[in-house]
Amino acid sequence: MTHAYIGLGSNLDNPGAHITRALDELAKLPLSQLIACSARYSSRAVGPGDQPDYINAVTLINTELTPLQLLDELQAIEQMHQRVRIEHWGPRTLDLDILLLDNQIITNKRLQVPHPFMAQRNFVLYPLADITPNLILPCGTPLSELLANSSHDGLERLKNEGASCERNV
Repeated sequence: MTHAYIGLGSNLDNPGAHITRALDELAKLPLSQLIACSARYSSRAVGPGDQPDYINAVTLINTELTPLQLLDELQAIEQMHQRVRIEHWGPRTLDLDILLLDNQIITNKRLQVPHPFMAQRNFVLYPLADITPNLILPCGTPLSELLANSSHDGLERLKNEGASCERNV
């Protein structure tokens, strides 16, 4: 079994509902088990134009899927949410990113693990710390060190937003 941390984000068409549905779908992935889920956070959009704020969360799953099988499953879930890839970092109904796969380092055309931008994104780091505050990244950097250098600017933990994961465990 591989521990996989998955980042979730949505800023279109009722983002909270997309995140809730995605959590239900992640709980049903083949050869996988949803273990933990962060609180939900509101964050400013990273990317072009004037976009609505995002709702973000992070989940931890145990999976027997290979990294590319997991990526295919996550992209299939995005497609069920009518994800359209028109503009890089543009608005989206659902974005699912593989952040970490145990201590694996993967670099190929389809997948980079650890996620190449996770260390610069507070909307990934804070939810990740909700699940595993003492996490050490594959490069040896403690998550706590990244958090110490990360601003809370534009990030707000949402109240009563995380219980939906508990019912899926």
